[in-house]
Amino acid sequence: MLSQSLLKELNEQIKHEFASANYYVAMAAYFADLGLDGFKNFFLVQADEERFHAMKFFNYVDELGGRVAITGYDDPKNDFASIEEVFQLALKHEEFVTERIHKLLDVAKQENHHPTISFLQWFVDEQVEEEATMQGVLDKLKLAGSSGPGVLFLDSELGARTFTPPAE
Repeated sequence: MLSQSLLKELNEQIKHEFASANYYVAMAAYFADLGLDGFKNFFLVQADEERFHAMKFFNYVDELGGRVAITGYDDPKNDFASIEEVFQLALKHEEFVTERIHKLLDVAKQENHHPTISFLQWFVDEQVEEEATMQGVLDKLKLAGSSGPGVLFLDSELGARTFTPPAE
């Protein structure tokens, strides 16, 4: 059984995961407008991952008999100054999500709720990957520059990204 404080934090995380998906769809729309279909694909795949994360939390709360509460969130940013800005903001956003996961883990540890501690470990590991992915693209952008063949090559590379939900 989940305490009220842990349930509140888990529901808050569900909200943040769905908000993340919207944020990444807005980034995809920015790239669609620029005609960079690979970058668009990258962020649509990222949005799929975030929705998967939200539903993973949803199913966990439901499995423990908690009441999932879906709440609203702010509109995402839709206009960006550059490709680099998008990835800098995406990295900053993933760092925020990492902080949220760590906060959730702290609450679970304070309450000595072993199932949630175990459940959250997957997300701790996932956030290492999420931050590394955003930083990796930023590093490539620094090498490629903000326009020209390097961006087109990176666009092609990002267009190959897919999402396959991990086996449980």
